[in-house]
Amino acid sequence: MHRIDKDTSGLLIVAKNDNAHINMSEQIKNHEVKKTYIALARGVIKENNATVDMPIARSTKDRVKMAVSKSGKNAVTHIKVLKRYDGYTLVEVNIETGRTHQIRVHLAEIGYPLVGDSVYSNGRNPFGVEGQMLHSMRLEFKHPITGKEMKLEAKIPEYFEKVLEELER
Repeated sequence: MHRIDKDTSGLLIVAKNDNAHINMSEQIKNHEVKKTYIALARGVIKENNATVDMPIARSTKDRVKMAVSKSGKNAVTHIKVLKRYDGYTLVEVNIETGRTHQIRVHLAEIGYPLVGDSVYSNGRNPFGVEGQMLHSMRLEFKHPITGKEMKLEAKIPEYFEKVLEELER
Protein backbone atom coordinates (compact mmCIF):
# COMPACT_ATOMS: atom_id res chain seq x y z
CA MET A 1 0.00 0.00 0.00
CA HIS A 2 1.05 3.65 0.18
CA ARG A 3 3.58 4.50 2.91
CA ILE A 4 5.23 7.67 4.10
CA ASP A 5 8.65 7.87 5.73
CA LYS A 6 9.01 7.91 9.48
CA ASP A 7 8.87 11.54 10.66
CA THR A 8 6.98 12.70 7.54
CA SER A 9 3.63 14.25 8.39
CA GLY A 10 0.38 14.18 6.48
CA LEU A 11 -1.83 11.85 4.51
CA LEU A 12 -1.45 8.20 3.66
CA ILE A 13 -3.77 5.60 2.17
CA VAL A 14 -4.89 2.64 4.27
CA ALA A 15 -7.17 -0.05 2.82
CA LYS A 16 -10.01 -1.34 5.01
CA ASN A 17 -10.50 -4.62 3.13
CA ASP A 18 -8.88 -6.89 0.51
CA ASN A 19 -10.89 -5.51 -2.44
CA ALA A 20 -9.93 -1.93 -1.60
CA HIS A 21 -6.30 -3.00 -1.08
CA ILE A 22 -6.10 -4.74 -4.47
CA ASN A 23 -7.71 -1.76 -6.25
CA MET A 24 -5.49 0.84 -4.57
CA SER A 25 -2.37 -1.26 -5.19
CA GLU A 26 -3.26 -1.34 -8.91
CA GLN A 27 -3.83 2.43 -8.98
CA ILE A 28 -0.46 3.02 -7.30
CA LYS A 29 1.32 0.55 -9.62
CA ASN A 30 -0.24 2.24 -12.67
CA HIS A 31 0.77 5.73 -11.41
CA GLU A 32 -2.90 6.77 -11.14
CA VAL A 33 -2.55 8.13 -7.60
CA LYS A 34 -1.29 11.71 -7.52
CA LYS A 35 0.81 12.38 -4.40
CA THR A 36 1.70 15.99 -3.59
CA TYR A 37 4.08 16.97 -0.82
CA ILE A 38 5.31 20.25 0.60
CA ALA A 39 8.87 20.46 1.87
CA LEU A 40 11.42 22.93 3.16
CA ALA A 41 14.85 22.46 1.59
CA ARG A 42 18.16 23.89 2.70
CA GLY A 43 19.62 26.19 0.06
CA VAL A 44 18.03 28.41 -2.57
CA ILE A 45 16.81 26.52 -5.62
CA LYS A 46 17.29 28.74 -8.67
CA GLU A 47 14.91 27.02 -11.12
CA ASN A 48 11.16 27.54 -10.62
CA ASN A 49 10.44 23.98 -11.76
CA ALA A 50 12.67 20.94 -12.01
CA THR A 51 12.38 17.21 -12.61
CA VAL A 52 14.82 14.83 -10.99
CA ASP A 53 14.99 11.52 -12.88
CA MET A 54 17.62 9.38 -11.12
CA PRO A 55 17.37 5.71 -10.14
CA ILE A 56 17.45 4.85 -6.43
CA ALA A 57 18.82 1.76 -4.67
CA ARG A 58 19.94 0.80 -1.18
CA SER A 59 23.24 2.50 -0.36
CA THR A 60 26.29 0.24 -0.57
CA LYS A 61 28.02 2.33 2.14
CA ASP A 62 25.18 2.52 4.71
CA ARG A 63 22.38 -0.09 4.74
CA VAL A 64 20.00 2.37 6.47
CA LYS A 65 20.25 4.83 3.58
CA MET A 66 19.03 4.84 0.01
CA ALA A 67 21.14 6.44 -2.72
CA VAL A 68 21.12 7.43 -6.37
CA SER A 69 22.59 4.45 -8.21
CA LYS A 70 22.78 3.29 -11.84
CA SER A 71 21.69 -0.16 -10.65
CA GLY A 72 18.64 1.27 -8.83
CA LYS A 73 14.97 1.40 -9.70
CA ASN A 74 13.55 4.24 -11.80
CA ALA A 75 12.58 7.26 -9.66
CA VAL A 76 11.04 10.53 -10.90
CA THR A 77 10.42 13.59 -8.71
CA HIS A 78 8.88 16.89 -9.91
CA ILE A 79 9.76 20.02 -7.91
CA LYS A 80 8.01 23.40 -8.02
CA VAL A 81 9.35 26.34 -6.02
CA LEU A 82 6.64 27.97 -3.88
CA LYS A 83 8.80 30.50 -2.03
CA ARG A 84 12.45 31.37 -1.58
CA TYR A 85 13.82 32.49 1.78
CA ASP A 86 17.30 33.47 2.92
CA GLY A 87 19.09 30.13 2.60
CA TYR A 88 15.95 27.97 2.22
CA THR A 89 13.35 27.06 -0.39
CA LEU A 90 9.75 25.97 0.16
CA VAL A 91 8.79 23.49 -2.55
CA GLU A 92 5.82 21.50 -3.75
CA VAL A 93 6.83 18.00 -4.80
CA ASN A 94 4.98 15.45 -6.92
CA ILE A 95 6.34 11.96 -7.29
CA GLU A 96 5.68 9.67 -10.24
CA THR A 97 7.30 6.70 -8.51
CA GLY A 98 7.27 5.81 -4.84
CA ARG A 99 10.77 4.69 -3.93
CA THR A 100 11.89 4.52 -0.32
CA HIS A 101 13.07 7.99 0.81
CA GLN A 102 12.71 9.21 -2.81
CA ILE A 103 12.08 12.92 -2.15
CA ARG A 104 14.72 13.07 0.57
CA VAL A 105 17.34 11.28 -1.58
CA HIS A 106 16.63 13.29 -4.74
CA LEU A 107 16.69 16.70 -3.04
CA ALA A 108 19.87 15.86 -1.12
CA GLU A 109 21.48 14.52 -4.30
CA ILE A 110 20.90 17.82 -6.15
CA GLY A 111 22.26 19.79 -3.19
CA TYR A 112 19.06 20.78 -1.33
CA PRO A 113 18.55 18.42 1.63
CA LEU A 114 15.37 18.71 3.67
CA VAL A 115 15.48 20.72 6.89
CA GLY A 116 15.52 18.35 9.86
CA ASP A 117 16.45 15.26 7.87
CA SER A 118 18.96 13.50 10.13
CA VAL A 119 19.76 10.84 7.54
CA TYR A 120 20.41 12.87 4.37
CA SER A 121 21.43 16.34 5.60
CA ASN A 122 24.52 15.61 7.69
CA GLY A 123 22.53 16.08 10.90
CA ARG A 124 22.15 19.83 10.40
CA ASN A 125 18.90 21.01 12.00
CA PRO A 126 18.97 24.80 12.55
CA PHE A 127 15.32 24.98 13.70
CA GLY A 128 15.49 22.01 16.06
CA VAL A 129 12.53 20.26 14.41
CA GLU A 130 11.89 16.58 15.07
CA GLY A 131 11.96 14.79 11.75
CA GLN A 132 12.32 16.17 8.25
CA MET A 133 10.18 19.06 7.05
CA LEU A 134 8.25 16.96 4.55
CA HIS A 135 4.46 16.86 4.58
CA SER A 136 2.16 14.64 2.51
CA MET A 137 -0.25 17.45 1.63
CA ARG A 138 -2.59 16.04 -1.05
CA LEU A 139 -3.69 12.67 -2.40
CA GLU A 140 -5.81 12.26 -5.53
CA PHE A 141 -7.19 8.87 -6.57
CA LYS A 142 -10.36 6.99 -7.49
CA HIS A 143 -12.29 5.58 -4.55
CA PRO A 144 -11.55 1.82 -4.70
CA ILE A 145 -15.22 0.80 -4.37
CA THR A 146 -17.32 3.63 -5.88
CA GLY A 147 -14.80 4.88 -8.46
CA LYS A 148 -15.53 8.46 -7.37
CA GLU A 149 -12.64 10.94 -7.83
CA MET A 150 -11.16 11.65 -4.40
CA LYS A 151 -9.00 14.66 -3.51
CA LEU A 152 -7.85 14.73 0.10
CA GLU A 153 -5.78 17.49 1.69
CA ALA A 154 -4.06 17.91 5.05
CA LYS A 155 -2.91 21.25 6.44
CA ILE A 156 0.75 21.56 7.29
CA PRO A 157 1.50 20.93 10.98
CA GLU A 158 1.97 23.71 13.50
CA TYR A 159 5.75 23.22 13.88
CA PHE A 160 6.13 23.54 10.07
CA GLU A 161 4.05 26.78 10.10
CA LYS A 162 6.22 28.17 12.93
CA VAL A 163 9.45 27.59 10.98
CA LEU A 164 7.94 29.32 7.91
CA GLU A 165 6.85 32.26 10.09
CA GLU A 166 10.38 32.49 11.48
CA LEU A 167 11.79 32.56 7.94
CA GLU A 168 9.35 35.35 6.98
CA ARG A 169 10.86 37.59 9.67
